[in-house]
Amino acid sequence: MTTGSWGPPTHVERVLYEAGARGDRAAILDALGRTRLYVLVARLHADAPGLVAPLPSQREEGSRRTVVPVRTEGMLPPWHPDWVFRQTTLERLAAAWPHDRWLLAVNPGTPYAATLPARPADRRAWQETAARSGGEDRLRMRLLTHAGGHLHGPVARALALGAHLAVLNGLVWNQLGAQYEDYPTDVARLRRPWHVHHRAGFRDKLDTLLAARLVGRVPETVLAIRRRLALRAGAAPARREWAAEVTAVLERDDPYGDDRDEALEFLRRITHYEDRFRADGLLAPDGRVDTLAAFDLGRAVNVVRLALGARYCDPQEAERSVLRVLEPAGRAYDSWAAFSLGYLLARLIHFDEGDPEPMYQESLAIHRTLVEDPSSPYRNLPWS
Repeated sequence: MTTGSWGPPTHVERVLYEAGARGDRAAILDALGRTRLYVLVARLHADAPGLVAPLPSQREEGSRRTVVPVRTEGMLPPWHPDWVFRQTTLERLAAAWPHDRWLLAVNPGTPYAATLPARPADRRAWQETAARSGGEDRLRMRLLTHAGGHLHGPVARALALGAHLAVLNGLVWNQLGAQYEDYPTDVARLRRPWHVHHRAGFRDKLDTLLAARLVGRVPETVLAIRRRLALRAGAAPARREWAAEVTAVLERDDPYGDDRDEALEFLRRITHYEDRFRADGLLAPDGRVDTLAAFDLGRAVNVVRLALGARYCDPQEAERSVLRVLEPAGRAYDSWAAFSLGYLLARLIHFDEGDPEPMYQESLAIHRTLVEDPSSPYRNLPWS
């Protein structure tokens, strides 16, 4: 279910509306320097090897001025099979601007429109604004909700399962629309790391993720052994008892010892990060993470959104696909917080190489945003 009331779709459009109402061009420029902008491209041109489509231009009726139309993320039109969007920024527009007398038209014909001159001095101001705002890293680590997207009901809950990656990349979490990030990026991200090149490949990858087959057989076995020990004893086993049982099971099932050594290393990582979760108040003193399935289920939502952006499915199939994630998520977890910790633990133990501290702090920030921010779906949607 989506909202039907009029209002700014995201925070960006609200700022543009308010700044435009008071004629504050500096505030408009600052808002544009802190967001993604999108230009319309024919999919035929976007798919042509080596072709970089020029910036679109059009004549304004009445003034007869030539403008380059761009849209903010909240103002993209509905999904269309033959028309796609390329992401850009104020800084990149300044570098690629085709004509000094052309104007930049943001969200033309909407309440959130802004028209800016684009002379050389103006474009230098665009670049300075972008530099002050922190470069393109400023676009990451944001909880971004679209007021016209899915806010209630099963589709909203399914999309919220993919919110970790949406927050990490600073993308709207609650939409199945014209793009996920943008058309070229959506296509590229499906190719690598997912090795998806077409519709059939998307469906196969989705089935694999829904079965939680990519998160890793060995770490899931380690956690399953602890669950069995806890069920048998009525309490979580001591680490030594857990490690001994892991060793016994893996030596029986893996006479060459490769899985055993890998399993004991995963046990060490799991214990280390669960201890950190407890120290940081994320996990109760007697709490534990029983499965890492959240990592595959959360990524399944994002693969669906990438496939929709890449035109490997249509919005109806995308909605049916994300709804499939709800049932395995409900079997594996009993709350948003538990799901989030499963996702975090999987991410951390699989990328515990080199200096893991930056990833830990980033993961901690994403988790806290989702479980603590009053506007988060994890605070506003029921788990089941």
